Amino acid sequence: MPKTSKSKPEFVEKLAANFRRNGYVRYLDPKQLKREGLGYHKGDEVRLVANTQNELRTIRRLLREAGFTPGKPFAKSKQWRQPIYGREDVLRFLELIEVEPNPKSVRGRTRGQTPPRSK
Repeated sequence: MPKTSKSKPEFVEKLAANFRRNGYVRYLDPKQLKREGLGYHKGDEVRLVANTQNELRTIRRLLREAGFTPGKPFAKSKQWRQPIYGREDVLRFLELIEVEPNPKSVRGRTRGQTPPRSK
């Protein structure tokens, strides 16, 4: 019996498009954690980038629709960054948008242009 492809919910498509446009993942750096110990507070996080506050509101709404609790957004380089914190949520987000996690990426980041994993 052939598999039928199910269409993804609209919020998944929109989140994936935003991530691929200019989102990125920051991974915990185990070497820095070893050097700094408890003073090193950075963990894994996804950052989605919004060009306007309206776009930021849309991203936050889409994240809530997908079952995530958005972190506190912050301004950087005349844009807004919407983080999703925590290894489990990062992995769940990447799975949702079909991007392969890459904790060994350059400088601990995976850019939105990461190719989708094949199934």
